[in-house]
Amino acid sequence: MKGVKVLILGLLMVFGLSLIGCSSSSQKASSSGEAQDIKAIKDRGVLRVGVKVDVPKFGYRDPKTNKIDGFEIDIARAIAKKILGDENKIEFQAVNAKTRGPLLDSGQVDIVAATFTITEERKQSYNFSDPYFTDGVGLLVKKDSGIKDLKGLNGKKIGVAQSATSKKAIQEEADKLGIKVSFLEFSTYPEIKAALDSGRIDCFSVDGAILNGYLDGSTVILDERFSPQNYGIASKKGNDALAKLVNDTIKEMKDSGEIDNLIKKWGIK
Repeated sequence: MKGVKVLILGLLMVFGLSLIGCSSSSQKASSSGEAQDIKAIKDRGVLRVGVKVDVPKFGYRDPKTNKIDGFEIDIARAIAKKILGDENKIEFQAVNAKTRGPLLDSGQVDIVAATFTITEERKQSYNFSDPYFTDGVGLLVKKDSGIKDLKGLNGKKIGVAQSATSKKAIQEEADKLGIKVSFLEFSTYPEIKAALDSGRIDCFSVDGAILNGYLDGSTVILDERFSPQNYGIASKKGNDALAKLVNDTIKEMKDSGEIDNLIKKWGIK
């Protein structure tokens, strides 16, 4: 009988330890609760978003008012409203093609909404939402340059943004045509436009919708488009609940027609 009691006692202890283990694991799940990545944003009370400030119609800082506005700014505000119930609970951080990834990696921003092209390589490093806009790499040249297409840039210099996909897209097309082009890389789009104006480069290449913001009386955008560019909202790997919430928001905005309305609002072509 004593042996039976010992056996029962042992079984109860094992069962009790199992319960503790289950309880502890469920507590861990509950402490992550609505997920630590979302909870951290709610506790902070503000969504930190990396945006462009030099791309008219997408993300642009008005030098007169210092206000940042544009298509992607409106999308970011919709995400802030989804998380925090108020589209104004948002903090913008200026980024460019070279800095947006590192700022996500370091946690200085929660998401990036900055004409960030989705590629298979980038998907290894970041979570991306479904595309909310599709464009193609274009070419902006001076009207009096006589350049009509990419072939006309044989032996010429093309200005591109650092770490952007434009350089690879144009190089691949140039290789197909058997022409030689060289590249100069810049930190910002205004720098590329200034280099075009001054004659340091013969062409400014980036996505067509971005080029539209730099079109003026002395320049023209060529008809050709290369390598479809799908823009997505990026978040840090591991922040999977945030990535899902962002993607759900983009899907809702697409399904409701809100994305199309914003494209019309900002006159994006």
